[in-house]
Parts: sequence; structure tokens; C-alpha cells
Amino acid sequence: MALPIYRLRRVLGTIAIVLTIVVIGMYFYARARTHDVRKQVPNKIGYDIKQTARGFQFSKSDGKRTLFSVQASDVKEFKLNGRAELHNVSIILYGKDSSRYDQIYGDDFSYEPKTGDVEAKGDVQIDLVANPGGSTGPDQSAPKNVKNAIHLKTRDLIFNKNTGDASTSARVDFSTPQARGSAVGVKYAGKSNVLTLSSQIHMEMNGANGAVIDADHGIITNQPREITLEHPRLTQKNSNVVADRAVFHLGPEDNIEDIVASGNVITETQLAKESTNAEEHAELRSRADAADLQLMGNQNLLRTATLTGNVHVEETGSRSMQGEAGRVILQFAGQNQLQTIHATDGTRLWGENAASKQSGPTSEAQNFEITAPTIDFAMVDGNRLDHAETSGAAKITISPVKVESSSTGSVESQAGQPPLRVSQGRGAEDNPGTRKAHVPAAGESAQPSTTFITAGRFVAHFANEQGRSYLTTINGAPNARIVNLTPGQPGRVSTSDSVDAMFLPEGGIESVTQTGKVFYTDNQPSEKRVQAWARNAHYTPSDQTLVLTGNPRVISGSMETTARTIRINRATGDAGADTDVKSTYNDLKEEPDGALLASASPIHVTARSMTAQNNPGVAVYTGNARLWQDANVIEAPSIQFDRDHRSVIAQGTPGRPVQTVLIQSRQSRVDSGGAAPDGSSGVRDSREERARSSTEQQKRGSISASESSPIAITAAKLTYTDSERKAHYEGGVAAKGSDFNASGKTLDAYLKARGGDRNNQPGNGPGQLDHMVAQGDVLVQQPNRRAEGQKLVYTAADDKFVLTGGSPSIFDAEQGKITGVSLTFFRRDDRVLVEGEASSPVVTETRVAR
Repeated sequence: MALPIYRLRRVLGTIAIVLTIVVIGMYFYARARTHDVRKQVPNKIGYDIKQTARGFQFSKSDGKRTLFSVQASDVKEFKLNGRAELHNVSIILYGKDSSRYDQIYGDDFSYEPKTGDVEAKGDVQIDLVANPGGSTGPDQSAPKNVKNAIHLKTRDLIFNKNTGDASTSARVDFSTPQARGSAVGVKYAGKSNVLTLSSQIHMEMNGANGAVIDADHGIITNQPREITLEHPRLTQKNSNVVADRAVFHLGPEDNIEDIVASGNVITETQLAKESTNAEEHAELRSRADAADLQLMGNQNLLRTATLTGNVHVEETGSRSMQGEAGRVILQFAGQNQLQTIHATDGTRLWGENAASKQSGPTSEAQNFEITAPTIDFAMVDGNRLDHAETSGAAKITISPVKVESSSTGSVESQAGQPPLRVSQGRGAEDNPGTRKAHVPAAGESAQPSTTFITAGRFVAHFANEQGRSYLTTINGAPNARIVNLTPGQPGRVSTSDSVDAMFLPEGGIESVTQTGKVFYTDNQPSEKRVQAWARNAHYTPSDQTLVLTGNPRVISGSMETTARTIRINRATGDAGADTDVKSTYNDLKEEPDGALLASASPIHVTARSMTAQNNPGVAVYTGNARLWQDANVIEAPSIQFDRDHRSVIAQGTPGRPVQTVLIQSRQSRVDSGGAAPDGSSGVRDSREERARSSTEQQKRGSISASESSPIAITAAKLTYTDSERKAHYEGGVAAKGSDFNASGKTLDAYLKARGGDRNNQPGNGPGQLDHMVAQGDVLVQQPNRRAEGQKLVYTAADDKFVLTGGSPSIFDAEQGKITGVSLTFFRRDDRVLVEGEASSPVVTETRVAR
């Protein structure tokens, strides 16, 4: 707000000169009236009296120049009591150095010798004119150029020649080219040259701004040359200023050199409406213990304005912003154009999103606060903020908008207050890993998070709209640091070379970007700790999400992930990654009772994207996902991996099913007897089959224990938990071995433990199949066989298939089709064990050659 200081200066300075000169003139006039001013005692009082065409004129000089002259149409002295009267009086005062040409005139004056009072009867007119060139011009000549003449009017002015005091209880009106005004009651102390304006001081400035100055009381002194106003109030269009006291220090030419206001210096300015539908004007308020305004010589222009002591500035409205400092210095240039603002001694600037105060706990709005030892603001056009720069250790605090709970009525957080202060002790944001944990009670909601941003220096930029300035960006460097503090959790910290904060138009911070050597840690215990490295990081306080780019790498507990883009939720620790994702799970312990993922070797996962939860440690990989440990591989469009339980849920699509590879190991010798493997009776076997089996056995000899072959299994979905050693497949299941294919609706593959029998020594080889169970429309195909049923049990050790359910049947290209209640056959020979019941006898269909 540009104060009309140059006008105030002229008015008050001139008033002081006028009233002082009036009193001096009255004093000399009273002394002249105590004698026969025309004839009797001219030599005694030193007056040169002469009669003129208009009456009588007398003057007083110091031997070099005239001090004052008095013109009157008539002078009468009453000999009975010595009382004298002057009529139609005009007094001109030149000053000791001829620098004045002030005139006092009135109709009637009287002198009372007993009291020494000189009293003006009725109105007294006073014209005050400065005459700087009077000392070089002719004596008693009027000034060539009259500048800033001031006219005053009062009545019933009383001057006492004994004390030199003058006073009137009447109203004093004055006018200048710049202003007009009045006061009620004037007192002048002759010995101390102190002029007092008793009450109701009122000045109205001329011009379009319509400024008005009111004060309860005023004092004007010559030594020192100053004007003091009690409880001054400056009011102009859309603004006003009040203080307990204001002192105007005057220069040699009665110019105001500076103004010192003290005691609750308060300014209020109505800002432009934010929109045509706004019901109220936004307002800018400021308060300080004292203010010192320095002016530039005779130019009537502000040079500096210094506010000291508990300086507070507040802007209301949807873009609510407040600031405070111990000392604020405003620098001006040109025609009172504000250039810079220097705020120091504990500067603090904060903003609140008033439009979102009722939005509720899930609102994305936040409050922000900037603190620094010093903040320097640069202005453009005298009234618009352009940018600001901090000095010393600076900090930005971001906290969510606090609202009242609608269900309980209790205050969860209070809008309109400074941002949340985290009560963990001084400097906790600098040592976030040492905070004492708070365990939420049952049913207690999650605590809001407060974010602290620090850097060696911050540079803020502002935009202007509808006459108002608002914050748009802040850049911080070097040694940028962001700390998230949530009650009950360690602080989450990220560091970088620099940081940039983007602000929302309606208030609050939209995003924070860190650049150069970004490092992030959540300070959790080592087994859960999340750490990240990247060239760039983009943080949004509304959802507390940190997005890392530029070769990002994240370590979460024992999981390390790289990708083109990685996202971390700084509140929950959840993470996500996109494009060229690769995760490695390290520091694994070997699980002897496990199988597919039981090795101590790292587990690797690649995919197009990934999402992970910090607690529990579950990650979901999508887009050509591939998980492997040693030789064990799972491939699927989507894989969910639980690192704590070493469990997998793989989901396929019609075009891309889940794929796994298991290893089948067989015993050293296969039983070729006629009994069923389970010892059951009622089994039928043909001589031809036994003979053929025996022949094949002799040709091959015994089967080596080390002989193994892979089995590839595909399905729409796979569920596997390593502690159970069970892989459950469902949806279009297909298992493919070296010389067989099996399919069904579901399949359960049971794996051997890594610390199993003597033939299954621990190692880093592929998971070894113990047996598998397929159900629902089971189909088994071999080069010369085709078997169907509803349930299949396959035992890897002896390569045995047991098919049951729904009249299982087997078709052999040479032997024909066999149907029974249970069919048992072996992959490596032609034996088929068929079991039937009385109600379902065994049926053999033999193809007859013709």
C-alpha cells in the first residue's frame, strides 16, 4: 500500500510553522499595544510607527531586516484601565532570516494590561507562505513564487505577553493545495515553543485517493523539530492505517524527513474481488510494534519503511497467506514505487487453503509454511510480487488442511491456524529416525503426515491475478532435503542437489520435484527399510507419492528393483514400477522343507510393471512377468509374489497362460510284477502285455536313479506356497512331459522337499515333482496311447498314471480300447492294469485286422 506521505508531510509541516508564527506575531503585537503605539512610547518598544492612507502601520526590525509589520485602520487606548483595541488588523511576519512571508489578519484585537492577554475578537485568518529567497531579496518584498501556501482560520485566539503562551478552544480550519482539515483547541507554550492541537484533528487530502488523517491529539515542537500525533488514523480508498502514536521529524525547510509510528501499527487494505460472484472482498492486514518511514529530502517521496517488533502480515480469502518477522524493511524508488521487501529476524510465511477448510480429512488441500532467518522480496510495478529469496537455513512445512469431525464434534484439526506442529521435540525433522513410535489404539484413524523441505537457499516466484499476488514455484538448492513425519512412524527422508515446489492456484503445494543425486529412505528397521536412488524425483503431497526417474533403483528389505519409473508412497511405503522392471530378492535363507523357491539363491522377477506393498511384503508383476530361482521358472502375464511366505499367484490370459517347468525323477528299477502298485486285487493283465513288458525291460535294463526329465505345465492360474510344496493349477491345465501330454480342469503338483530322501539331495537344481493330481475331463496322450477320465494321479518316482472317475478308458493303437473303474499304466512300457467292479466290468475292445 503506497501511503500519501508527501501530502501528509506538507500539511503537518506547514501547520507547525503557521501556528508558531501566529503566536510570535501576537506576542509582538501585544507588546506594542501596552503603550501608545502611535505617539507616546515608540522609542521604548523599538517600533517605527507611521501613518498611512489606510490607517497606521508599525514594524519591528533587528537592525538589518524587518521581523514583522502590523497594519491597522484604527488604534484606540482606554486610559481608565489601559486597555487598547486595534481594528482591521493585518500582520506580516518575515522571520529572523526573512525566510517567511506569513500574514495574519482579523477585524478586532484587544489588549488587557492587567493580565497581559491579547485577544482576537471573532475570526482570525492566517496565510502561511515560505520565502526561501527572502534573505537575498529586498526587505519586506513579497516572494516572487508562492508555493504550497497554507490558509488557517480560527477565532477567539488569546495571547499572554507575560508567559508567551497562546491558545484557543475554538475550531481551527486550514487548507493547502494538497489538503484541508481542522482541529479543536490550540495551545502554544512560548518558553518551550511547543504547539498543541488539543483534539479532533482531521485532514482530508485532495485528489482521487480521498485520503483522510484523523488524530486524537497533536504536539508540534521546534527543538527537536517534529510533530507528534496521538492515535493517528489514515484512511483512503480501500485501506487504512492506525497507530498509538506517530512522530514526524522535520528538516530545515520544514520537510518531513522521516515518520516514526509506534504502538500497534496496523494497516488494512481491501483487495480486488476474486470473482464477479464473490460476496466479500479479500483483505490484507499488517501489524507491527513500530514503523519508521524515511523520506528523500524535499522530493516528498518514500525511501524506506521499516517495520519492527512482532511484524505480522495476513491476506484473507481463498488464497489465505500470512507472514511474520522481527523486522521488515521496504525499499522504494521513483514515485513511491515499492521495489524490495527485506524480512529478517525469524521470518515465517504460511498459507492456508480457505476454500477447502470444510472438505474433510480426505481433501487434497494442504497448508504450507516457509521459515528462514531472512527473506528478500522483489516487486514489479510497485505493487506486485515478482520473486523472493531466502538467506540462511530455510524450511518449508506442508501439512493437511485440518477440519472438525462431523460425527463427534471434536476438533481433528483447526483451519485458520499455522501448519501442524509435530510434537516430537525440537529438531525432530532433522533426526527422523529417532522419533518415539506411537502405537494407534484400536479403531484409531491414521494420523496425517507433515512434510518438511529444507535447502541452503529458496527462491520463490509469484504470479499476479486481479490485483493480487500468489505463490507459484519455489526452487531450493543446494542440499535439498524432504522429511515426512507421521505420528507413530519413523520419518521418511529424501535428499537431492535441488528441489522445486509447484503451488496450486487456489493455495497449497501441488508437487515437489527433486533433481540430482536423489536418495530416499523410510528409516524403517533394516528388514523392512525402503531406500531409493535416482536422478530425479517428483513428489505430490496430496497423495504423498514419490515418482523416481533417471535410472531409479529401490531396495525394500531384501528386494532390489530397477525400472524406468518407480513410484513410492511415502505414507504407506507401497511402491510401483513401470517399464523394464526387474526385481531381485536377496538375503534368503534356505528352507529344507520347501521346494520350488526354497533355495538361498536370489529370486528374480522381470515384468513390464510392478506394484508392491511394504506390509505385508507383496509385489504384483504384470506384463510378460517372469519369476525364477536357479532353474525354477514361472512365466505369466501377471505374477503376485509374497516374499515373506515365498508364495506365488500367477494369472494368465486366454492367449498367454501361466507356464512352469518341473523335473520328474524316477527310481532305479521299475516293478514289473502283475500286482497293482497299491497292492489291490482284482487286476486283469493279458499275457501279451506281460510278455511285452518283460521284453522291453530286458532291452532297456534297469532305470538309473539319476534319470530325470522336465514337465512343462500351463494353466490359466497358478497358486503356490513353498511351505506346502503344492502348486495348484486351474483353468485349461496342460502338462507336457518328454513323451506324454496330460490335460484337465485343475491340477495339483506336489514337489519333493529340498532336504528329502537320499535320492533328492539339496542343491540349486529345479524343483522335483513327487506326484500330481489332475481332475475334471482328464486326458492323457502318449505316442501310442490315449486315456480319458475324471481324475489322474501321476507318481513321478515310478512313472505311474492312475486314471479314475467317469468310466476311465485307455485306447492303444495296437491293443484297442480298455474301459474300467480304475486304469493304471506306466509311461515307459506298455503295461496296463485294469480294475473293475461287478456293476462295471472291464471291457476290452480289440481291433481286428482284415
